[in-house]
Amino acid sequence: MCQMCEEPERSEEQYLIEVLDRIREYGWCVQGVLGPGSRPPWAYTAGLTVQGLPELVVTGLSLHESAYVLNAGAEHSLHTGPPVPGEQWLLPRLPKLEVVELSTPAAHLHLAVCCYGTGIQAMQLVYADPTGRFPWSPHYNSGLGGQPVLGVRHA
Repeated sequence: MCQMCEEPERSEEQYLIEVLDRIREYGWCVQGVLGPGSRPPWAYTAGLTVQGLPELVVTGLSLHESAYVLNAGAEHSLHTGPPVPGEQWLLPRLPKLEVVELSTPAAHLHLAVCCYGTGIQAMQLVYADPTGRFPWSPHYNSGLGGQPVLGVRHA
């Protein structure tokens, strides 16, 4: 659940002002979303668009884990340039990541759309399981799934 949803008395405009202040101070912010029903949660950045980078998304992790991955990915992007679909990253203290371009970013990044419009670009940081398998493997996470991929893998 996002802060905007947890505090319904706060207007969306006030929440956006606070988010934009955070983006000005830190360069981006991380927005977490609890998955409805049995769907896994996801989280994404807002603010990288202003820096000429795509927003980043991760699915299936707790908010704390998501923030760690997204902050590390944002820092990496700032130093190396925009992520490229199909690129694999090895970042300290993280599983292997592969970059996948989102098919429809506006469907999943409500806050970023509110800030920058529907033309935003986004890349998902898809993480390997402890055995090094990605979700496109039938053996990923012992066949239990848990990490939806929001785009088409660039092979």
